[in-house]
Formats: sequence, structure tokens, C-alpha cells
Amino acid sequence: MTKKSYLLLITIISALGGLLFGYDTGVINGAQFFLSKYFNLSDALKGWVVGSALIGCFFGAIIAGKLSIKIGRKQSLIIAAVLFTISAYGSGLPSFFPETVSTLVIFRIIGGLGIGIASMNAPMYIAEIAPSAIRGKMVTYYQLAIVLGFFSVFLVTYFIGNNLTQAENINFGWRRMFWSELIPSLLFLVLLFLVPKSPRWLCLKGKTKQAIAVLNKLQDETKALADFNEIQLSLQNESKANTKVNYFSKLILGIIIIGTTLSVLQQFTGINAVLYYGADIFEKALGFGQEDVLKQQIVLAFINVVFTFIAMFTVDKLGRKPLIYIGCLGMIMGFLLLGISLQQQHVGMVSLVGILIFIASFSLSMGPVVWVLLSEMFPNKIRSVAMSVAVSAQWAANYVVSQSFPIVVGSDLNTNSFWNGSLPYFIFIAFISIILIVTYKLVPETKGKSLEQLENIWE
Repeated sequence: MTKKSYLLLITIISALGGLLFGYDTGVINGAQFFLSKYFNLSDALKGWVVGSALIGCFFGAIIAGKLSIKIGRKQSLIIAAVLFTISAYGSGLPSFFPETVSTLVIFRIIGGLGIGIASMNAPMYIAEIAPSAIRGKMVTYYQLAIVLGFFSVFLVTYFIGNNLTQAENINFGWRRMFWSELIPSLLFLVLLFLVPKSPRWLCLKGKTKQAIAVLNKLQDETKALADFNEIQLSLQNESKANTKVNYFSKLILGIIIIGTTLSVLQQFTGINAVLYYGADIFEKALGFGQEDVLKQQIVLAFINVVFTFIAMFTVDKLGRKPLIYIGCLGMIMGFLLLGISLQQQHVGMVSLVGILIFIASFSLSMGPVVWVLLSEMFPNKIRSVAMSVAVSAQWAANYVVSQSFPIVVGSDLNTNSFWNGSLPYFIFIAFISIILIVTYKLVPETKGKSLEQLENIWE
């Protein structure tokens, strides 16, 4: 196997954590209609079942930083894979588990813990093994895996649901939807034993011979030695400068705040409101029937995949910031089409095109690029902790959006004769406009620089 092929293989394996992130997020979308009827859930309980995994994601991301430092990126991903597997099996509520909403929520939270741990460690691991010239493309595999997971679970749940009667889906179809996640979660768990440990983590732990061996497997010996020396110099400088990192120093706290703000704003674009409640949007706002809703969801997921591919092949050429600018302008245009059509009560093809333009623009920009920036913008000495803070804040923001979106949609203000259901989309436009300002003023361009070189951009 060539070094290039080996790098691609371990990148794809690591990115499977993203596929499970997307799969787990999507499976509840497909299953919730039927399990809600099975358990006769109120709107509040339905929101709790759907959103409970995000609680696990939040706490998983919080513990991921220390876990990553202590046992490494690879071992952390193995733990995440085990949690995914437990959650997938338990969420189907096999006969020996109590058939209660509380039991289901517990297993959803366990899955969330896995997502939280993987969402921090997978992109960071990929960034730490990838050569600087193609690091953006390699990290984008993580976002691609997320959208592929989302796309595949739509197909799987559609296939399961379409081959059963409604009564069968309510009785046991939703269980099969959850259990279908066992296939990718077990595959992820087994394949992780093939990937090496992060060379930067090995150097941090003083395991220099192992670090050099890993770097030599990934690139030619000259480049591997240069990277190793750069890592060692960076660690030595950190050791001389500080025996203990002061996270509240003006410089470090400022870096963490910038990364966290960007991470949170990714959620306030409204992406997960569209993904989590896509079926409701298509049915209620756009007037599509139930069969049309499933088809539109598959189209939505397909566009997500296509434009993530475009981002993958342009992020190292155009740079991170230009993609954010292009994507934000597209997202604003998409939500303007949707918002104005709703406001003017001319719902139809223009509304659908607006949603699809929004999805395409997000998939081109804030989806993959934020993960790329988070994995590379933090200095070595704070990367694990800073990523943990930024990603946990992102999950908290995800929870806020997913819980508040249906409340805003159903509010008297949104349903009055002026807004006509369009208010949430104009709120999202305001946040997307803030992203443009934050990116222009505060976010550095990281294209083509090594992780060690990037430490100097903050000085």
C-alpha cells in the first residue's frame, strides 16, 4: 500500500465517526413519527426524545478534551464506537429492557456521549496526521461522512418504512431503524484497530520513536523528519514558556473565544432546524404530502453530499475564508427566497428552491469549513481543551436551536398576518450576517500552513 493510500484509508476510518454522527442524527428523524404513536407522546415528550441525545453530545464533548490528552485520539474514538454500538442496540428496546420512554432516552443520551467524543477527536486526529498542503481536504472527509450518514439513513429508514404497514412500523419498524445503526457502528469499532496513534499525541507523551514510525508511514522520510522536528520544537518552546497553560491569559482565552463563537454560529445558521424538522417544514410550510416529504428529504440529503464534495476539492485551493463568504451569501439568498415566499403566502417551488440553496451553501461552507478551522486554528498546547470547549458549546447551541425552533414556529408572533410563518428564517439570516463580520474581522486564513506554523499567527 502506498503512503498516499494509507493516509486516505486511516482518514476514511476516522471519518466514520462523522458518518455515525449523521446516521444517529438522521435515524431519530425517521423513527420519531412511529415511536411517538407507539408511546403516545405529547409534543413536549417528543421534543425530549428527539433532543435528549444532544445532552449526551454536550457532556461527551466536555469530557473528550481530557480523555484525548490522557488516552489519546485513537482510544477516545474506540470508546465512542463502543457507545454508538450500545446506543444503537438499546434504542430499539429489545424485550429484556423496560419498554419505557425513559429507557429510550437513556440509550439516546449514551449515543450522544459517543457523538460528542467523536465530533471532537475525529477531525482533530485527521488534522494531526494530514500533510498541511491537503489538510483541509482530509478534514473535510469528516463532514462528508456526516452528510453521507444522514443521506444513507434517509434511504434506510425509507426502505424499512416503505416495506411495512403503518401498524407494523408503529409496533416494530422504528426498532429496526435504530438497529440498522449497528452495522456502521460495529464496522467503525473494528476498523479503528487498524489506525495508528496521532504522532503529535505520541510526541506529547514522549514516545518519539513511535511518532517517527507513524510519520514515516504517512509521507517520505525527509518530510516526516521535518514534521517531527517541527513538532518537537513546538513542544520544547511551550515547555520553556510555560510549565502550566494559563487558559485565562488574554491571548489563549481570545483564541478559544473566537473558535467557540465560530462553532456556535455554525448552529445558528439554522441548519439543524432544517435537518431535524425537515419533514415538518415540507409538510406544514410547503404543503407537501407525506410521500412527497420523504422524497424531498432524500433530495435535500443528496444536495448536502454533492456540495460537500465541492467543498472538499476547493478548501485547499480557495482557502477557508472565501468559502465561508460564498456560503453565507448563498444561505442568506436561500432563506430570503423561503422567508419572502412564506411571508407573501406564495408557498411552492420558490420555497423549496430556497431551502435547497440554503442546504447547498451550508454544505459548501460552514458545514465542512468550521470543522477544518477548529481542528487547525488552536495551538498544540491547548488544542484538546480548546476543541472540547468549542465543540461542547456547539452542541449546546444545537440543543437551543432544536428546542426553540418549534416554539418560535408555533408562536403567535410568527403566525400573525405579517410574518405568516417566516420569522425563524429572518432570525437565521441575521445570525448568518454576523458570521460574515466575525470571519472578516477575527478568523485567520489557515490554508497551506502546518499546525506548528499556525501557532505564530496569533502572536
